[in-house]
Amino acid sequence: MKLSGKNRIQWKNIRMVPILHNRVEFALEVRRAFEEFRPDHVAVEYPDTLREKIVQGVKRLPLLSVVHYEEGDGTFTYLLLEPTDGQIEAIRLALENRIPLHFIDRDTEGYRPDFTAMPDPYAMTRIGYFAYCQAFIRTVRQDHSSPEDTLREKAMAFHLQDLSRRGGRVLFVGGLAHARSILEMLDRPQAEVIGRRTRKGVGLAHLHRESSREIMGEMPFMAAAYERNRTRPEDLDRLRINSRLINLAREGHWKKDRVELSHGQIRVLNKFARNYAFLTGRLVPGFYQLVIAARGAVDDNFAYEVWERGSDYPYQEEEPGLPVLRLKGEDLFLDNRRIRFHRQLKTLRRRLVPVPVRKKKRERHPDQWRNSFKGVSICSYPPEDVAVEGYGHYLRKKALEIKTEENTRIEPFTCSVLDGLDMRQTIREWGSGTIYVRAERPLRGKVGSVVVIFDPDLPDREGRENFPWCVTWLGEHDQESDMSFYSNPAGQVMDGPGISRCQYGGFMLTYPPLRVYDIWRDPFFRFARNKPEKLLMAALDYSLEKNVVYVAATPPSGWCQSMAARLGKRIIYLPIGSFSPVTLKKIRQFHVLDGHPVRRYARQYI
Repeated sequence: MKLSGKNRIQWKNIRMVPILHNRVEFALEVRRAFEEFRPDHVAVEYPDTLREKIVQGVKRLPLLSVVHYEEGDGTFTYLLLEPTDGQIEAIRLALENRIPLHFIDRDTEGYRPDFTAMPDPYAMTRIGYFAYCQAFIRTVRQDHSSPEDTLREKAMAFHLQDLSRRGGRVLFVGGLAHARSILEMLDRPQAEVIGRRTRKGVGLAHLHRESSREIMGEMPFMAAAYERNRTRPEDLDRLRINSRLINLAREGHWKKDRVELSHGQIRVLNKFARNYAFLTGRLVPGFYQLVIAARGAVDDNFAYEVWERGSDYPYQEEEPGLPVLRLKGEDLFLDNRRIRFHRQLKTLRRRLVPVPVRKKKRERHPDQWRNSFKGVSICSYPPEDVAVEGYGHYLRKKALEIKTEENTRIEPFTCSVLDGLDMRQTIREWGSGTIYVRAERPLRGKVGSVVVIFDPDLPDREGRENFPWCVTWLGEHDQESDMSFYSNPAGQVMDGPGISRCQYGGFMLTYPPLRVYDIWRDPFFRFARNKPEKLLMAALDYSLEKNVVYVAATPPSGWCQSMAARLGKRIIYLPIGSFSPVTLKKIRQFHVLDGHPVRRYARQYI
């Protein structure tokens, strides 16, 4: 076995490019070696029995294809043709440059996948490709190779010796696990290995869009970036690709849930993913680890955004012209019949673990639900109405309790226990021998309207707002309040057909129902300087009780306090930070339905 001293692996006129299958770093190395070596022949580690369908599938790229066939024992085998595989890249380059292409592997049935631990390919970006392969070839022994491996390696060595005798430069792309044995066999004359010459029933199918999210060897987001890189240079460093994915997920999370991730959360996410990668023997987090870290550092909604964007392979076709095949990770075993993926795919997909996020029914094509949302006759989702009403009652009760507590007077016991003993003050003054009692002065009047401000949504310098949609809804029955709110527009984020997910910037509840005119058009409130003031003014005006609850990050303005005094009302201010952020997050999100008929099936999507 000889390794060239010029940072390449070469035997006579054959340049070997050992690879780990479906890894971007090795596909890039194949392209670099092809441009440098300028081969006259290209040989790949595929059997000639699959040549026709593999070439046909490679010509379809970037559309994803699956070569499939049934083995003699009834086992179905699938070979996914991915653009990030070094062999597929070699075939593409040979076809594009009209260079003779040779499939030199042996067709083997019942082949057991190799689970040999491999160093993280990201190490190549630091030590270089040749040093990576050299270290592996010199340190990893293949004494445990199976008889099938030996036959395959002998077949490939025989064909490479034959190509070498023909003359011209030969570029061979094959698995790194076989490189050492093939190099040793090339130094000895090899006889042709007996094996299958033809195979019947080999088919080619188009991989369904949903299947591409589950069974691709590389993260689909990475595969799409690699495909773009073939025509337009793009940075394919894994750390930067992961960072780009997280940033896109942050934008989507803000757009859908109106929640901005803090720098601390991103720092925790990156540290979590890095440590998880180290525990599994990797230098850079994989897609699964990113999703788990996103859920742990933020929540399931953000993890879903990471999964949805990272698993999206954009090169799809509505009418692919081929049978469409749907495969899932759990299809490795189906109906008690073993279904085995091709050895390269399964070697790289050692962890086929379902993504732990909520699955939703999906659109047939992008923006299908958004384009069909009319918004002419909108309505709310009743379970969310019940939740908001319940929270409004809770805030009214909480305000009365707080104000009653503030109005309680503690004084020494003289002739009456008043409203009971005050144990805390009595214990504090135990040394003096004085007993203290409580005198409660109940709050005058009840609580009417409730205003909750999550975000004041003040316009920026260009006048843009995050929650520009201002609406007034009337209660549908006598158990429901009238409501005015501002939020992000309906139809912008869709959870289902006719089901739009929105988020309150702020809302106002007032009871009894069917009394409120559209406050956003009412000229009486035109003096309000912003949306929170307009909601508070409306709450004061429509409240039938003396007290109005105002929940926000900052107290109401003096102008609103003056208006309340003139109307004979009182504003009870409660800091929003004193309430559970988990509950507030649930209350803040709501859905707008495109008409009452949507209520019949909304629960399937919400």
